[in-house]
Amino acid sequence: MNHLEDLQNIHSEQRNIQTEMLLEKVINAWMQLQTQQPLVHCITNSVAANYVANVLLAAGASPAMIDNPFEAESFANIAAALSINLGTPTSEQMQAMRIAAQTVATKATPWVLDPVGYGPFLKWRSDMVDELVLLQPTIIRGNASEISALAGNQIQSKGVDSTVASHEVYQQAMSLLTYGECVAISGESDFILSKALNCVIQVNGGSYLQPKVTATGCALGALIAAYSSVTTPTIATLSAHIHFAIAGKRAFEKSQSVGSFNVAFLDAIYEMNAETISAYADFIIIQ
Repeated sequence: MNHLEDLQNIHSEQRNIQTEMLLEKVINAWMQLQTQQPLVHCITNSVAANYVANVLLAAGASPAMIDNPFEAESFANIAAALSINLGTPTSEQMQAMRIAAQTVATKATPWVLDPVGYGPFLKWRSDMVDELVLLQPTIIRGNASEISALAGNQIQSKGVDSTVASHEVYQQAMSLLTYGECVAISGESDFILSKALNCVIQVNGGSYLQPKVTATGCALGALIAAYSSVTTPTIATLSAHIHFAIAGKRAFEKSQSVGSFNVAFLDAIYEMNAETISAYADFIIIQ
């Protein structure tokens, strides 16, 4: 065996050890989520609110859909985490987002920013995203088009749906780590950029039916927020993505049609346990 092969083997062994350590932390995060049942302040869109709340309840968290500017500060003060989603913003919601983000920024409460529809064609919401980014969200998550546009690239999206693949974007998204601890890009495979670990993690799994269920991406952002209240930003982001990927895979094993898949997916979120995470988790450190 030559010197290069030795280095490659050592590198591979180190990655395997890192992966095993991350998996242990993900399982512990899931356990902490069940124990603590954190209160998650969600300012999300009208299409997603009910679904997001149900996913958080199924996962073990306690959701509160407070999007009134007159209540945003007081509730953000007591919440364990905050999730802000720009899906269908109203003028009052915009005020609530600003107030809630400013409040948690002073308390070091973890929060997630989901810049739904970010881009030049929806300037009003995009201007708000630009303002919120400066408040240093703990985690920024979105589809590939949104994250690419937020990173400064000109991407033509199809409404709020992505027109580019997640694996094409994660290099572009590195600049966003200036503002947050993690950046998460959803797609056929999900990519998580971690400032703390200085790495990129690819999460595989799920099902092609997940994007056909309204608000799955929105719910993922809220679940990241829930996990972020019980563990570090990197482990929180990884845990939520693994939780979703496993649930999607197991739901598809039971049903291949959209309606019944939706029910099976929510059941799989609820039925998650340490053994299932250990058996089904599929992720690699790629950089």
